[in-house]
Amino acid sequence: MENLFSSFASGPSAWSYDTLKNFHQISPRVQDHLKRVYLSLCCCIAACAVGSYFHLLWNIGGLLTFVGGIVSILWLLSTSSHPREEKKRLGLLLASSFFQGATLGPLIQMVIELDPSLLVSAFMGSAIAFACFSGAAILARRREYLFIGGLLSAGISILFWVQFASSLFGGSAATFKFELYFGLLVFLGYIVFDTQLIIEKAHIGDYDYVKHALDLFADFIAVFVRLLIIMVKNSGEKSEERKKKRRN
Repeated sequence: MENLFSSFASGPSAWSYDTLKNFHQISPRVQDHLKRVYLSLCCCIAACAVGSYFHLLWNIGGLLTFVGGIVSILWLLSTSSHPREEKKRLGLLLASSFFQGATLGPLIQMVIELDPSLLVSAFMGSAIAFACFSGAAILARRREYLFIGGLLSAGISILFWVQFASSLFGGSAATFKFELYFGLLVFLGYIVFDTQLIIEKAHIGDYDYVKHALDLFADFIAVFVRLLIIMVKNSGEKSEERKKKRRN
């Protein structure tokens, strides 16, 4: 991760306008593939927003939408990437995104009731972070960040065992905070890793933009949810501090 952050501060000439146009390491066909991936990702985010809105209207989010999202993803992954199946797979991708949004509906509703500005801030923060980290992966040398895949897998394992231990022995505030911030760091790393992995897969002939968009959408949602919870938590702590000051 140190190499990742050092790439942003490697000198005043590192991030010039010419640098932003420098895609010579990525072939035109791969560039077209990335355009499809990011366009599909935008459609996923829109479908997710619609799912959350439907929950606000009709309270549809819950176990059924969670199961529906899992089924849609498994169905998509089991479907051939043949061009004849493209519309079906796109439909399954949007359906899984819709169900994901509906499942997040209760959290979205709670945040709106608390402070709607937190929702906007979390989304904008997630979008900016995603654009920066994914852009860094695109502009970096090919395969430069693929080495962090092992570190990220280890991070996911740590999160799993921490949650498992919390479910057995009970979690503390410190454990919850660790899961939030460490999980946020891990999934920011996955944005970089998955972006470069998609580029490398495309260079060897894997142009399955539907599955690649699904990977990036999962990263985006993971970052968004954690950032939203962190903002809500910080907002609650500030409110408590204000109440204490007023009492004193």
